[in-house]
Amino acid sequence: MDRLTRKELKTDKFAVEAEHVLESVASHPEQIKRYGAIVLAVLVIGGGLYFYRTHQATAREEALTEALKIEDAVVSNNPVPPNMTFKTEAEKQTARTRAFTDLMTKYSGTREGAIAGIYMAATAADKGDMPNAEKLFKEVVDSAPSDYSSVAALSLAKIYQAENKTADAEKLLRNVIKNPTPLVSKEQATIELADVLTKSNPAEARKLLEPLRIGRSAVSRAAVAMLGNLPQNN
Repeated sequence: MDRLTRKELKTDKFAVEAEHVLESVASHPEQIKRYGAIVLAVLVIGGGLYFYRTHQATAREEALTEALKIEDAVVSNNPVPPNMTFKTEAEKQTARTRAFTDLMTKYSGTREGAIAGIYMAATAADKGDMPNAEKLFKEVVDSAPSDYSSVAALSLAKIYQAENKTADAEKLLRNVIKNPTPLVSKEQATIELADVLTKSNPAEARKLLEPLRIGRSAVSRAAVAMLGNLPQNN
């Protein structure tokens, strides 16, 4: 599975990198449910790191920075500067879970709390714990600032899709289409909605995708790829 690297996320080209997700998802349709949730979470962390470089540090920003240091930590019996080091993977995961959970709980409703919540929800999804992933993503959707709420909404829609709750997924995505944010464009949400409708309503999926196929952007390439996977006689 293709993954955006941490190095790529630590640039001022966050918005451009976010577009690349659409290309990767379009080229891996069989993995879209799991991949979508995880990558969206990683992209949010990339956006969070950009935010920290351009604003005065606060206690909650410092807390997230420390949590991310744990995430990037190395498992080794010897120090590996400048990285934080843990002797075992279990120790690292315990510290990681504690740091992100504390951040998510203490700073609920803030950008930092939302990033932590999305990160923990995506981790649950990656482990196949869909009920917990659904719960955590929904908490972010309901409490986070609009831009991060929209990212959680897309990820939650993926969880609903995986659980065959297509009506719930549609409702979330149609709302994002009506209320796009800097982190989730109307076009991105439309692509995701079309994917949800591929089996239940391929005619509407095609109708949504057709206007997006023109051009050479990541959106147009994703639209073309999805159109190619739709049934031809609708």
